[in-house]
Amino acid sequence: MRVVVAGGSAAGIFTSLLLARAGHDVVMLDRDPIEPASTVEQAAETAFRPAAPQIVQPHGLLPLCRELLLTWLPDVYDDLLAAGMVEAPISTQLPPSLPDRTARAGDERLVMLLGRRSTFDWALRRAVLAEGGVSARSGVRVTGLRASPGRPPRVIGVETSDGCLPADLVVDATGRRSRVDSWLASIGAGPTQLRQDECGLAYYSRHYRVAAEADRALTATTRVVVQEPEFTAGIWGGDHGRMVLVVAPLAEDKRFRDLADPDVHSAVLRTVPSLAAWLEKLEPTSGIYPMGGLANSLRRLVVSGAPVALGLTAVGDSVCTTNPTFGRGLSLAMLGAVDLGQVVGKHGEDLPRLAAEVDRLVTQNIEPFYDDQATNDKVRLAEMRRVVVDPALAARADDPERVTFAELRAAAAHDAHVLRAFWQVFGMLRKPEQIYTDPTVVSRTRQVLKTVGGPA
Repeated sequence: MRVVVAGGSAAGIFTSLLLARAGHDVVMLDRDPIEPASTVEQAAETAFRPAAPQIVQPHGLLPLCRELLLTWLPDVYDDLLAAGMVEAPISTQLPPSLPDRTARAGDERLVMLLGRRSTFDWALRRAVLAEGGVSARSGVRVTGLRASPGRPPRVIGVETSDGCLPADLVVDATGRRSRVDSWLASIGAGPTQLRQDECGLAYYSRHYRVAAEADRALTATTRVVVQEPEFTAGIWGGDHGRMVLVVAPLAEDKRFRDLADPDVHSAVLRTVPSLAAWLEKLEPTSGIYPMGGLANSLRRLVVSGAPVALGLTAVGDSVCTTNPTFGRGLSLAMLGAVDLGQVVGKHGEDLPRLAAEVDRLVTQNIEPFYDDQATNDKVRLAEMRRVVVDPALAARADDPERVTFAELRAAAAHDAHVLRAFWQVFGMLRKPEQIYTDPTVVSRTRQVLKTVGGPA
């Protein structure tokens, strides 16, 4: 098939590589430059783009994304390690309060890959530019679709700032600001179905360099997230002795409007003892990078059982965006790209079947994590608003048959079995409902919380 991938994001690159290696003719278009910087550090210096503010926020590849890369793009995984990203096994993430620290079967899967998003993108762009089956074009903006009439219309190409490109399949990888609905309207197709749920947080991140060489061995696998009553804060290890610290308050909480001031940002971080200790070892290398206006979103290109258009599909943030607190974006992008590649391999010539199968896999593999994020955000935002806005707001009632993510996280600090269960759902290796309703997990979580108290 001749495939046009609109967007050179991580999702667009994953998709382009997988489809090209399966023998398809792929053209990948990006309105921004695709060519990587000459070095990792130059990539970090030029990473910020207003259209993609997440690039300079904290990042880590969850265990699911790591496993998919090792299975489907092992050479790219090697490139990421060579670029400086570091494996962080579960042994590096054990909380000090955990009494049983012995290794267990399955721990080999509970490994994150930590590093700066700019380093990840740098290695990914080098890989796609070296891929013979991909024609990667910079500075080309997709402005619409070309289609033959029908119900639904059949997409046969894209209109771009450089002219028209024919295609057997168009993949929307343009991200959370996708204009796919206006593209569809221009060819007489109905709109996609978009569900949105509140994120409610604003993010203020800053990059640092580890001051002493002796401390660098500790930095790469460090990942600490602290949920204070009025904000969330954390530190993420990066490659080459770099780290990122973030403060995330309620977007509506005007008391934090000055967090863009570096002195205010540091002052807030110093109220968290575990992060204050880190600040003494770090030298800032950037100003404050804000990010806001976020929403959890889930887009369906099959509505009421029918595709909005044939020959059109989507991956990554064009399908699903989630609050970055859990860091699921890259995993969802890679999962969607793998699923799409499998469906194209089986049903590439049968476009109605292709659309139906991709939608089925969104329901099976993407939607459970979307629902989980939306539910967790609702709980977390309610807790913060009871502190910040109105103490009389109703609290969530406990369900004896299941646990929440927050309860699981709190109990995981004290019980090795619950810790593995937490990492399986956090790392996206098992579906949330499988963990939250597991009788053993529920029982052990309840026992721990009776002893140590509920989640903060």
